[in-house]
Order: sequence, then structure tokens, then C-alpha cells
Amino acid sequence: MRTARIARKTHETDIAVEVNLDGTGAYEVSTGIGFLDHMIEQFSRHSLIDIKCRIKGDLHVDQHHTTEDSAIAIGQAISQALGDKAGIGRYGTAYSPMDEALARVALDISGRPWLVWNAKFTQERLGEMDTELFEHWFQSIAQAVGITLHIELLYGQNNHHICEGIYKGFARAMRQAVELDPRKAGAIPSTKGQLGG
Repeated sequence: MRTARIARKTHETDIAVEVNLDGTGAYEVSTGIGFLDHMIEQFSRHSLIDIKCRIKGDLHVDQHHTTEDSAIAIGQAISQALGDKAGIGRYGTAYSPMDEALARVALDISGRPWLVWNAKFTQERLGEMDTELFEHWFQSIAQAVGITLHIELLYGQNNHHICEGIYKGFARAMRQAVELDPRKAGAIPSTKGQLGG
């Protein structure tokens, strides 16, 4: 089983994360930010990556540290569970419709982190969560896993639908990328013989 555990404690957050890349999309998420919980749960369910994520953060300051560190810890756990990435699909692409909104996500678990973000929100908050933090969440997870990640909102009006469509698209693309391809016979999917570096 491709699993990993991460424990991360700083003056800003105390985090425990577990992932199983070969799971069923089971989740237990508690970040202290309701909407962030909802999005991580969507990511787990639609990627089929089991995620346990418990965070106690300095929410009396703001949501930045908790949001950023959740992505870092989940990303580190995914990276650890991937190991040398032998046999994975590596690439993933998804179009994700959510009612009137349509998002497109394309990614490469290349070891070369990069985020291209072409999405905007017209509200400052969703629930109690600052919408400016979503781009930062994806930047942080791309960095931690080593993903070249392109996210684009093609169209949409409802901010909840936009955000949920993006997370579900990311989940479906990650599902493709982390799954083992039996035709690869355990080979690392790169002519260099390694990913990253």
C-alpha cells in the first residue's frame, strides 16, 4: 500500500496527516475552517486518495497559516507515498462542470513545481474562508508534491460552484496521475530515469 503519515508542528499550526493513494476516497478532515474541510473532502472523495487531516491552527490570527500548512502537509504525505514514482500515470487532465461553471485542470507529477492559475472569485469569502487563499493552497500543494499544475476557470458565476469545480477537477486529474499503470511494469515514467532533479 502506498501510504504515508506526516506530523508537522510549528508555532502556527499542529498537523497530523495520513494518506493512502490506493484508497476509496475515505476522509476524516478537521481544519477548523468549514469550507476548507469541505474542499479537502471533495479532493479525497474524487481522487480516491484516503485522507485523514487534523489541524489546530492560529485561527485567532487569520486563516492563512492553517490553509497553507494543510496543503504543505497533505502534499508532503502524497509525495512520500509516491516514493520514486515508479509505474504511475504521471499526467492527469480533467474538465469539471459544476452547474453553470466549468473548470479545466491539467497536471504533471514532474518533480518541477509550478502553478498557472487562471481563475477569479467575485466574493471575498466563501463561508468564513478568504477566497484569495485558494490559489495559495494550490501553490503550496504543487510545491510540496512537485506538480506542474495548470488550473483554469473557463466560465462560471457562482463562487461556490467555481471553487468546488476546481477542487473536483484537481482530484480527478490527480487520480489519473497517481494510479499505477500495469503497462509501465514499474518503470519510472521519464526518459531520464527519474522525475525531478
